[in-house]
Formats: sequence, structure tokens, C-alpha cells
Amino acid sequence: MGPVLELKNVTKRFAGFTLDRVSFSLEPGYIMGFIGANGAGKTTTIKLIMNLLRLDEGEIRVLGLDSRRQEQEIKQRIGFVYDESYFYETLTMAEMTRIIAPFYKNWDGEAYAKYVDLFALPARKKLADFSKGMKMKYALAVALSHKAELLIMDEPTSGLDPLVRSEFLDILRDVIQDERCSVLLSSHITSDLDQIADYVTMINGGRIAFSKSKEELLEEYVLIRGERALLNTAVRDHILGLKESKFGFEGLVTNKAEVERLAQGRAVFERPNLEEIMLHFVKGGVQ
Repeated sequence: MGPVLELKNVTKRFAGFTLDRVSFSLEPGYIMGFIGANGAGKTTTIKLIMNLLRLDEGEIRVLGLDSRRQEQEIKQRIGFVYDESYFYETLTMAEMTRIIAPFYKNWDGEAYAKYVDLFALPARKKLADFSKGMKMKYALAVALSHKAELLIMDEPTSGLDPLVRSEFLDILRDVIQDERCSVLLSSHITSDLDQIADYVTMINGGRIAFSKSKEELLEEYVLIRGERALLNTAVRDHILGLKESKFGFEGLVTNKAEVERLAQGRAVFERPNLEEIMLHFVKGGVQ
């Protein structure tokens, strides 16, 4: 089986912004974190994948199918969870489900009942009275109850308190392991992706900065901190995304051994997290 999601040179032009030749792919059975600053192009990319926007150039294939010509078949086989609720808030959860279920050929009532019980969701409560965390769980229950092979999530944990976010991520991790499906998870909360992502794709200014396994990414880049005087040496030439302050500097390096030799014990080296890598790419101007 090929990739569950594949974008090739996807381009979309707006006044003042261009999504420029975006390419990446997601293999079956993995969670891909999709990161970038606000306005970088994450939501635009997801809308193109969902065929909510028409691309200008390039190709998107979902589960091996063309996103434009085979949209209906694709939407039978994927699930989606957005930051904002797309349900009728005046209905109870049970009433909303009775409307949704007939749209899916593979709707599994037993699976739905299992997830409703697992997530402790109140069937007779109006969706307007659901907390944001409950709405996210309901959207996930719906997505998983028609045997979705790919989950597409756009900022699903945004606005949730830390405890609910942690619970949501635990549920997602367990469900993915059991259901053998794949996830594209767009989020600006990189600490969530530190926990669960297998792969990370970053978009910056409408272009893909990198797309690789999380472990490969965290092995490639090393965080360096030191006094500003060290920047007067050859060390400066090796620093990516340099950030200076009156107290010192911080940046990323990819050749730790050589920089350690040049720094002669005057710098500290640490393993970065995804947030630190993203910030240096965005604010430090890594290309």
C-alpha cells in the first residue's frame, strides 16, 4: 500500500500569500504533526486536502484517490476534527448522530456506542451545552465510527485545559494503536506533538521547511547556548536560526562535534524540543 496522504507541488495563490509547491506524504499507521506559526499555511493546506478550496497547481492524493475527482469516496473513508464545532448546537448528541450516521456507508453503531461509553458522552444533552473537550471527543467518536482510515485534525486541542488535552491525546494514542489508522494533526501546541507524533512536517511562509521523522529531526538539530563573545569566533558560521540578547545567544547546530571543538567549553549543548526547533526556524530565519 502506498501513502495514505500525498501532496505534490500543491500551490494556492491569494492576495498577499501563496502556498508554494507544498509536497509531503504520510505512510499508513503513523501520526504526523503539522506545525507552523499562525498564518504559515496549515489551515489552507488542510482545506485543500478536504477539497474545501480548489488548488491552483499540483496534486493531492488521499488513500490513493484524487482529491478532486474522487472526493465523495475519500470522505467516506476519512474522519475530521476541527478546532470549531461543525455540529447543529440546538440538537442533542443523539439527534445529531441520527442525522450524521446515514451519510456513511460503513457506519458501525456498535463502535459508536463503544466510543460514547468510553468517552462518557451524554446522548440526551444538547451540543450547545457540551464543553469544548466534549465536542472534540464527540467529533472523534463520529470519525472512528465509520471505520476512518485517515483522521485529519486541525487544532483539535486548541483552547482545551491541560488536563483535558492530556486525556484527549491519551485517547487518540490508544485509538490509533487499536484501529490501525493514520493521523494528520495540525497544531501550534508542539508539546502535544512531542508526546504522540511519529513524523513532523513544518510549513513556514507557505513553504515546507522540513518533513521527516520526529526522531530524525531531534537527532539532526542540537540547541546551543553561550555568551555573545563566542559569536566573534567561527562558531557563528555554524549556527542556524541565531537569536541574540544582551545576555548571550541561542541557536541550532547540525554538526555538534565540530562546534564543540570550536567553542572550547564555552557553550552548552542540549537536545531541543519541537517548539524550540520551530521558533528558530521562524524567528531566526532558518531557510
